Amino acid sequence: MAEEKKRTRQPNGRSSIYQGNDGKWHGRVTVGTRDDGKPDRRHVERKTRAEVTDAVRELERQRESATVRKPGKPWTVKAWLTHWIENIAPLGVNENTMVGYGVAVRKHLIPGLGAHRLDKLKPEHIETFYAKMQANGSAPATAHQAHRTFRTALNEAVRRGHLGKNPVQLAKAPRVREQEVEPYTVDEVRRLLRAADERRNSARWAVALALGLRQGEALGLKWTDVDLNGGVLMVRRSRRRPHYAHGCGDTCERKAGYCPQRERTNPETADTKSRAGRRAVGLPPQLVDLLRTHMIRQDAERAKAGGEWTEEGWLFATETGRGTSPRTDYDDWKELLSGAKVRDGRLHDARHTAATVLLILGVSERAVMGLMGWSSTAMAARYQHMVDTVRTNVAEQVDGLLWNQHLQN
Repeated sequence: MAEEKKRTRQPNGRSSIYQGNDGKWHGRVTVGTRDDGKPDRRHVERKTRAEVTDAVRELERQRESATVRKPGKPWTVKAWLTHWIENIAPLGVNENTMVGYGVAVRKHLIPGLGAHRLDKLKPEHIETFYAKMQANGSAPATAHQAHRTFRTALNEAVRRGHLGKNPVQLAKAPRVREQEVEPYTVDEVRRLLRAADERRNSARWAVALALGLRQGEALGLKWTDVDLNGGVLMVRRSRRRPHYAHGCGDTCERKAGYCPQRERTNPETADTKSRAGRRAVGLPPQLVDLLRTHMIRQDAERAKAGGEWTEEGWLFATETGRGTSPRTDYDDWKELLSGAKVRDGRLHDARHTAATVLLILGVSERAVMGLMGWSSTAMAARYQHMVDTVRTNVAEQVDGLLWNQHLQN
């Protein structure tokens, strides 16, 4: 009764503040309706009336801005990230993206921030975490990847009502210096094409240097994707890097990829999901000729392999018809660079080269975006400042820029 005497009766739904028998001040605020239809009335307690008044006003503010956390036990950062990475994220992104999410969550975010209550996390906690990452040797790009992953995960927590607002949106992301891209010069491309003529699947490198297909896209091509008469190639799927699990019950004391009984856990290919990624690519006449020659050479390999050949329809197959693994393809690229006596570079540099050549030839930015499978004009902008690095190597902007001299030699 004593408590009731100190408590100011308020109309239904109105907030109330009162001092309890325990000497503390209490506040109750109706913030909405629970799933069962009953009022969602939140309780706060503080030592002084002023403190509880501030807490009540904060709840009222959250109610008005629709940022009140759902009722129930608060999530920790670890619990939410674990739930998100296992149950939510896989529904909306591809396998390669999940690999990046997994590294950021399990290696960095959970060890660094997992103990925090999700609704108590502040931008300052996050910024301190980024600084510690870099102080411990992580590259700024690694910290930035953690930032992007964390922002995505907490955006989902906000969307589902587990968090009022996303503190990652306010935290300053690590500054990342954009990696300088150095495309191959026209002379270097010609030397690479000459050296490729002496290797298996030589058309693979013409496709890389002239069309700029990503590695997975090129290795995912089948003959059914190519119309040599119409001069068109369709990009529909991408070959994935393999992921393995132990087939021995984890008793071999090795990493899963080196287990004698390893079992692959992901499919060889995945369909290209984005509208920008699924695209038709026009083939220059010279490349059509190279692909026709490639078809003849592959027919000869099929006949030589006999019963060992497995017909899977790959455009760039192994000597027994199987799809080419990304690792083998990477090693072949490095050997090609060495054989052509061309400076070392990433396989992705061939893609940069193709984009730059297209821009040099005056192809519109929108058309280049379509050919390269870009979804944002920001990607094209990355190449524009590099055009001058190879423009002086171009004497004429005509068909056969890459092949005329190559064929003559």
